[in-house]
Amino acid sequence: MSGVKPTLEVCLSPALLHLYDTNDAIVVIIDIFRATSTITSALHNGAKCVIPVASVAECITIGAATSNSVTAGERDGKIAPGLQHGNSPLEYPGEFIRDKTLVLTTTNGTRLLHMVEGAAQIVIGSFLNLTALCDYLLARNKRVLLGCASWKDKYNLEDTLFAGAVVDKLQHAFEVADDSARSARHLYRSSGGENLIEFLKDSSHYKRLSVYGLEQEMEYCVTPDLHPVVPYLEGREIVIS
Repeated sequence: MSGVKPTLEVCLSPALLHLYDTNDAIVVIIDIFRATSTITSALHNGAKCVIPVASVAECITIGAATSNSVTAGERDGKIAPGLQHGNSPLEYPGEFIRDKTLVLTTTNGTRLLHMVEGAAQIVIGSFLNLTALCDYLLARNKRVLLGCASWKDKYNLEDTLFAGAVVDKLQHAFEVADDSARSARHLYRSSGGENLIEFLKDSSHYKRLSVYGLEQEMEYCVTPDLHPVVPYLEGREIVIS
């Protein structure tokens, strides 16, 4: 029917993913602190591709079998034993990551990506590519599910805040279809849309990562539009056009 808007929904946790229909939808994976921020940064800085994997063992195996690769990832906020690098966007400047394959495993983000079934497309969302992502979704004019990686299935503020920013930007062109999306939009509006790191300093994940001295990279992760690309899953690899 002409003129019908596509729907826009927000899944607040991987534990709730089974309640949503991902078939033929564009699913946006959101893990602000830090997987999707790292993926976006590495690809914009020239990485050949990112291979997201669920386990540390698989990361090590694929890294060993892939030329010019870097194995990276974390468990509970720290570099996982056996991997070369961590899950920080600041670790992957162009002079280091250009033309390399980043094999990445994280506690939350890569796990959620592998849970999605039947999607028309899986794309990566972060504040670093907020406007590029919204423009991309507008151009596709297709049903969208924003999937928050959360923290070990528990709701978190930073992923929901980003989902709310997307809903706020796209509400004119999409039908905001569930209360999770409305709640995320309310959260984003209550933040004022600026100085987001101050808004998030009382969040559990900010406090958790601050123990490891990661305040600078978390501020980086909530800086809008530093990397205007839209990473998407193609086969087993995340790439940009």
